[in-house]
Amino acid sequence: MTYYGSLSARGSMTPEMSKMLPFVTDRTPARHLNRSLDLGHSKAYYNPASKSVYNRYSVGDWGYSNNTHYNLSDKERAHGERLRADAWRAIKETDARTRNRQNDVTKRLGERVYDIAYMKGELNTEINQMATEIENLKEYRRTLEKALGDTANPLHVAEECLMHREKRRGIDLVNDHVEKSLIKEVEIIKKCQNKMQHCLQKAMAQIKVDRAAQHSLEVDSKDKHHAQGLDDRMQQLRNSSGGIGYFPSIENVDNTITIPESWGRYTQQNIARSQKERAASARLRSEIDALLRACASEMWNIYNNVNTSFNTRIHETTDARNTLQAHLQRTVQEILDMERNIQQLRKAIQDKENPMKVAQTRLDERTRRINVEVCHDPVMKSLKNEVGEIRDSITMLKRSLKASEISLARLLKTKAVLEHDIGVKENSLKLDSKSCMGMRKGFPMDPKVGPVFQMVPGSY
Repeated sequence: MTYYGSLSARGSMTPEMSKMLPFVTDRTPARHLNRSLDLGHSKAYYNPASKSVYNRYSVGDWGYSNNTHYNLSDKERAHGERLRADAWRAIKETDARTRNRQNDVTKRLGERVYDIAYMKGELNTEINQMATEIENLKEYRRTLEKALGDTANPLHVAEECLMHREKRRGIDLVNDHVEKSLIKEVEIIKKCQNKMQHCLQKAMAQIKVDRAAQHSLEVDSKDKHHAQGLDDRMQQLRNSSGGIGYFPSIENVDNTITIPESWGRYTQQNIARSQKERAASARLRSEIDALLRACASEMWNIYNNVNTSFNTRIHETTDARNTLQAHLQRTVQEILDMERNIQQLRKAIQDKENPMKVAQTRLDERTRRINVEVCHDPVMKSLKNEVGEIRDSITMLKRSLKASEISLARLLKTKAVLEHDIGVKENSLKLDSKSCMGMRKGFPMDPKVGPVFQMVPGSY
């Protein structure tokens, strides 16, 4: 065969491979060698047997033709040998180059798979850390929400105490230290509630940001997982593998959107963003922890201060009530003594009636003396003095009686005032000791047992 790609050979090749080989349609050796063979000129000879004329070559032409064919064969064989040698070298070189290139690509695919696996590992590590951070922050948020809910009862108790103390009466409606402490307690609780609500809003916003960063990591990890699987399959692909085929002009298709530098930078930016948000989330958890501890401490301190003020006020009110009761007892005793005194005065005044009658009767009877017997004797003088003395005694006793009656009335009024004041003190004691302190027996947010001290150990 003196041409490449014969019909039989081409029939066994794929259309893509047949297009790569040269196709020679000239089958004439002379034309193939770009020369014409001159085989000489035949001569006419008569054949007596057949009685016809035939064209015949000479012996020299015959020998020349043979020599020419010999030389042509040698030349074509030499040319074919050179072509085969060149083709063999080309086969070896292309095979080596193809094999080396394929090995290099396989190696690069392996390196790429390693790089993707490394980046994916970094992403998965960060995803797990971010997931843990999100769960920790959600736990802190739940703790903060519970702590915020726990502040409602102390606030209600403080406001109820203020409302109960509005039921005090009279002089006990004072702006005392208890009332000031209760007002301060309400202000502190509301301030803590505002801080907790603000911090709760920050926690909810931070959780959204953390989830967005986690989503970016998960999308990047998913893409890398897909790329790793694809490149890993391509690394394992061999010439004998199934599913390989021709894809014309595929080498001209460029759908890439990144380069290795931007590819690595994109993942590093996602990881850096996640680390930044994790750090912010950890700081926020520390802030929540500090806020809860500070609020619990403030509320606990003001709770103790209010209770101390209540106890002090109750003690003062009890002392005042006891003192008033002692004064009331003495006043009641004085009233009794004064009533006895008035009775004695009235009896003394009444007791002066008969002596007055006797003295006046004596004087009246002695006016009936006649003549010289109507004498201004010592008896007359004594009777007159007696009447005067009795009248002065009655006047003095009546004056003392009036003063005693006025004093008794004032004592009775003082008794009523004392009783009313004691009632006021009893009402204040009932409000402070039973109504108010009865609600304040237990602090619902005790920092020793409250949720603020039940954080996850080592979670920040």
